[in-house]
Amino acid sequence: MKRRIICLMLLMALPLTTIAQSENVSYDEIAPFSEGLAAVRIGNQWGFINENAQLVIDFRDDLVWNQNADTNKAGVLGIRYPQFKNGRCMIQKSKVNNIPFYGFIDTSGEIVIQPEYLNITEFDHKNAIGIYVREAFQGQNEINISVIDYIFTEVVVNTNGEIIWPIHEREHILTAKRRYETPELHSRLIGDDLLIYKTKDNKWETKKLDLSI
Repeated sequence: MKRRIICLMLLMALPLTTIAQSENVSYDEIAPFSEGLAAVRIGNQWGFINENAQLVIDFRDDLVWNQNADTNKAGVLGIRYPQFKNGRCMIQKSKVNNIPFYGFIDTSGEIVIQPEYLNITEFDHKNAIGIYVREAFQGQNEINISVIDYIFTEVVVNTNGEIIWPIHEREHILTAKRRYETPELHSRLIGDDLLIYKTKDNKWETKKLDLSI
């Protein structure tokens, strides 16, 4: 009988111990909740906790954030801390010439949009705008080195990673590390299917998207 009482007391104590451990974790920074999750930082790594203070996405070093972010800027340079929007959170991965490319994870921490964008907004109106990079193999030169051209297109992409609207090709983007700067986005979504974009003479025009195509 005594053994049963002791076991019961231990079982009753377990949830309290778990909660206490969650509450006593020290973080360097805690971001506001978004879609039921809040980013928490230790050093240069971020994870996510739920509204019960439980860590639901483990700490990782590929989440996008910037201590000195300019939140007025669209795209990666304006992201102060990781957060989920439309169920997606931005990640980065260094690729060509150690330049960062950007993609997204879902709320389970799985990559659902591969890092294939030089700059991209967080999701809004169920879509994002990014500069997509496509490799075009041009053959080999005289010393048998593969020649690859990179084609840059500003696009509208949905939460499944599907490019649903090519806005326009982008020119004068350099991928040389010493001269590289994150290219500015020239378009913005202001509704589910309404786009505004900057013309070559720095004027703004509107475009109604046909998302049924």
